[in-house]
Amino acid sequence: MEKYNLIGENYNQTRKADPFLTERIFHLLNLKNDDKILDIGCGTGNYTIALSEKGLDFIGIEPSEKMLNEAKSKSENVNWVLGNAEHLPFENKSFDSAIATLTIHHWKNLENGFSEVFRILKNEGQFLIFTSTSEQMKNYWLNHYFPEMMKKSIAQMPSFETIKNNLQNTGFEIKNIEKYNIKDDLQDRFLYIGKNNPKIYFDANIRKGISSFADLANKNEIEEGLKLLETDLIKGDFYNVRSNFKENRGDYIFVVAKKKVP
Repeated sequence: MEKYNLIGENYNQTRKADPFLTERIFHLLNLKNDDKILDIGCGTGNYTIALSEKGLDFIGIEPSEKMLNEAKSKSENVNWVLGNAEHLPFENKSFDSAIATLTIHHWKNLENGFSEVFRILKNEGQFLIFTSTSEQMKNYWLNHYFPEMMKKSIAQMPSFETIKNNLQNTGFEIKNIEKYNIKDDLQDRFLYIGKNNPKIYFDANIRKGISSFADLANKNEIEEGLKLLETDLIKGDFYNVRSNFKENRGDYIFVVAKKKVP
């Protein structure tokens, strides 16, 4: 059973398409009205729908039936497909672009997934990935309060070198790399949402929508970590803790690759 069939409860209450991230995706791909685009691991369709409302022809594919049913209930303007990145049920060269937002760490085989994306893209087609890398996650202050959870999260998160090598090995050429640092008005409550507002992690509903908290952390670690965080915030020690984690790598990253013509 797919992970988000289990942790998808109330997911859509806290995970929404952030306007800034939506605009960056649109801008970085230079999307046009007649473009056909695939959203891989589309979840409940938040970014799929937000981008399709710009007049784009979108298909969303998602391995979790629970998440996909939620997406279907929100929009009939998108073609929703049950499936995974490693076996895309589409013809060769049938899409102008593809996106994968906060999903590649859930893929079972990155090289196979990238090969499938390469196959379904037209020549010169573009592939945008929005993700955090393992290097970036080591700089999250969450490591101090939830070390075992973060260790597991980092272990499943591809490094930038892994992403780059797999893209190049499957025939892509990286065209653009852009760092993203958490903004205070971020509307999509993913893992590092509380970077500048640590109190947000005290909200159980927020944690339920984040796979690291919902699937990788045990109850005792969450309780102990939150208690320590609360104590540090009261004493003012939190800011010393946060200062020990550097931000020079950015919190997340956009990677735009183009399908090279043989």
